[in-house]
Order: sequence, then structure tokens, then C-alpha cells
Amino acid sequence: MAAMWLSRAVAASSVKTECFALYAKMGSAPTLASDASPRLPLFETNLAGGMTVDFVVSKANEDGFEGGLRAFFEYRDLKMNDATDGKVIAHVVRAKEGGHAEPKWHVHDVEFQMFYVLKGWAKFEYEGHGVITVKPGDCVHQPPGIRHREIEHSDDLDLLEVVLPADFKTRLVDAPA
Repeated sequence: MAAMWLSRAVAASSVKTECFALYAKMGSAPTLASDASPRLPLFETNLAGGMTVDFVVSKANEDGFEGGLRAFFEYRDLKMNDATDGKVIAHVVRAKEGGHAEPKWHVHDVEFQMFYVLKGWAKFEYEGHGVITVKPGDCVHQPPGIRHREIEHSDDLDLLEVVLPADFKTRLVDAPA
């Protein structure tokens, strides 16, 4: 079996760290090449743990937005759920025209959750961290079970969200004391 490597594609060490952590959670440990530069293995057909991974392309002009978890957002599924046998969901989330945040405290029952702001801004409140405003280029890792709420967002908000597992629960909770 020929090994395929993604080398030096991820330049920033903080991004490398996040990628290594994500690969580790998914059962595919990163390795170091002989020159000691970090290399990440590309997904193979069958990974450790029995996860089947398929090649998938989500085309912006073919895959539209639809409703999802929040009524004030629209979601474009990037097909990672199908590609990873339900281990990962990734989608582009955008503000729905005329939609406004409903600032209800909640938690997500997840193993991993992050989002990266593509356009616009949003204001969140996190237990123990206060109010955070995110703008294009900002990336947030929401630890499993952290209480949070979205307070407001711009009409042009677009963000990329990645969650493990793909099928997760969201629960309303009381506000932190």
C-alpha cells in the first residue's frame, strides 16, 4: 500500500497542533518524517477504529444552504458526515436574512467543536470567559460541554464549523451563576 502524505501544507504551528489533535481524535496518529518536519497522513480508505472515509467534493454552486440547528442561520453541508461515517460534520453557517440571535444558554454534547469566521461578526458569551466578539479570521475552539450563548451577529455572518461527532445533541441549560 502506497503511503500518501500531506507535508508542509499546514504552515502555522498552532494550526499543525489543532490538525494533529483532530487526527488523533479520529484514530489516525500523525508521524514525523525522517527530517523531523511534521507530516500528516492523508485519510486512507479504512482507518483504525473501523471508520470508512470516502473522497468527497462539496461544490459551492451545487450544494445549497438549508435550515438546521438554529432558525436564524442557514447551513451548507460540506458532506464530511458521509465521508467519515458520521465521525465529523462540517458546514458553512450563514446568517439567515431577517434572522436574529436567540441568546439562550446551551451546551453541545460533542468531542470537538470549532468554528472559523469567514465574513461578518458575532458576539458570544462563554461561561468563565465573558463576552467574545469574533471577526473574519478568528477561530474558536469550544471545549465539550462549555455553557455559552450567541448574543448577536451581523447580517452578513459566514463561518465554517467542524464538530465531532456529526450527530450531536444540544441542550438548553441555566445561565452560569
